[in-house]
Amino acid sequence: MRIVAIIQARMGSTRLPGKVLRDIRGASMLARVVGRARQSKFLDEILVATTTEPLDDPIVSACRMLETTVFRGSQEDVLDRYYRAALAYKAEAVVRITSDCPLIDPEIVDRVVRSFLEKKPDYASNTLIRSYPRGLDAEVMSMASLAKAWEQSHELYELVHVTPYIYQNPALFRLLPVKGKEDFSDYRWTVDTPEDLTFIVAVYARLGDRKNFGWRDVLGVLSREPDLVRLNKHAQQKALEEG
Repeated sequence: MRIVAIIQARMGSTRLPGKVLRDIRGASMLARVVGRARQSKFLDEILVATTTEPLDDPIVSACRMLETTVFRGSQEDVLDRYYRAALAYKAEAVVRITSDCPLIDPEIVDRVVRSFLEKKPDYASNTLIRSYPRGLDAEVMSMASLAKAWEQSHELYELVHVTPYIYQNPALFRLLPVKGKEDFSDYRWTVDTPEDLTFIVAVYARLGDRKNFGWRDVLGVLSREPDLVRLNKHAQQKALEEG
C-alpha cells in the first residue's frame, strides 16, 4: 500500500500570519515538521500542499530548499487541495499532518499508521478519543474514504478541515481511535497564537540541537519546568466551524 503524508501549509493564518515559516531555533516551523515526518518508517512520500496564491510562493521556495515535494491547489477548499494532491501522487492511503505542529512525533504517526494497516478501517486517528497532547495529531484514511468525503462534503468547515465528513459519519465509515495509555490531552503543543510559538521555542531551547527527540522528552522538560505550560495555557483552540 502506497502511503502518502500530506502536510497542509499556508501563509495566511489569521491569528499568527506567516506562522508556517516562523523561526524555531534556526529552522522554520515547516522545516521542523517535514524533518520530523521524515523519521517515520511507514511513509512512502511526504509532500506539502499549499495554495496557488502568490502569498504562498515563499512556501514553495522553502520546499525547494528542503528538497520536499510541493503541490498547489485551492486556497479555500483545502479538501479539494488534499484530494487532488493525493491523486497526483497515487496515494492508496493518506496521512494528514498540519504544518503548525512542530513537535509531531514520528513514533505516534507510525503507531496510527500501523493500527490502520492492521485493523483496516476507513479512518484511524489519535484525535477521535484524545489522549495525546494537541499538536501530535495524526490521521490516516483510505483513498476511497477521502474520495467519498471530497464528493459528499458541502459545509464550509468540512472543506476547510478535510476530514470532518469522515469522522462525523460513523454510519458511513469504519473509524478506529488510537489511544495512549495515559491522558495528556490537556497539553497544548500546536501553534496558532504568538503564545503558542513562544512555548514551542522554549521547548526546543531546552532540547538543544537534537533532531530525534520524542514526545516523552518534551514531557520530561515540562515535568522539570512546569511553568513553561503557562506560556500558552490560555490560548484557545478555534471551534471547528470557525475554519
